[in-house]
Amino acid sequence: MRKLMMILFCFLAIHSIAQHPGYKLLANTDDFRKQFTRAAQSTNSIQCDFVQDKNLAMLSDKIVSTGKFWFKRENKVRMEYEKPSYYLLVINGSNIKTKDSQKENKVSAKSNKMFEQVNKMMIDCVQGTALDNKSFTTQVFENTQTYLVELTPVVKSLQSVFKSITLTVDKKDYSVNKMQMDELSGDNTIISFLHKQMNVNIPDELFSVK
Repeated sequence: MRKLMMILFCFLAIHSIAQHPGYKLLANTDDFRKQFTRAAQSTNSIQCDFVQDKNLAMLSDKIVSTGKFWFKRENKVRMEYEKPSYYLLVINGSNIKTKDSQKENKVSAKSNKMFEQVNKMMIDCVQGTALDNKSFTTQVFENTQTYLVELTPVVKSLQSVFKSITLTVDKKDYSVNKMQMDELSGDNTIISFLHKQMNVNIPDELFSVK
């Protein structure tokens, strides 16, 4: 169960501009919000590779995982870890399935308030509605190539687990290149999305939770 929670949190930095060297605060975010939402609404599917870097506060070495990521409207996500070990996460609406080399689990996000909030956050990030999620306050920063969307939790259940979430958004197409999650424990997780293919045909069977 903890494995599932940690992977969900990965989808989800932060209290001052000094934490984002090379970026400046975007005073007026209206245009960015419109473009970000418009791009997301025109995206019906995403298929890509990912690299996840997990930095543990108690260890000097980071844990690097690689795999495949799929998204399809509405509210369908598949994240398949291939290395260093196999792990599967499938989200289809409020239904969640996980699988490793030994067992398979199925849960409903509705059965756990934290699951429900994190599930919504992840879908919001992919669908471009993250800036409207009332569980977070947001700020937007920019440099010449990307935007940084800074999400700070304002609800206690999320504040008790992590400090912040940062999305790196490509200025060329307003797609998310990277997600970063900083935990209260000092652990840090970064997921980079590579070789993105937008609006490709993805079978619904990939998102089966039965």
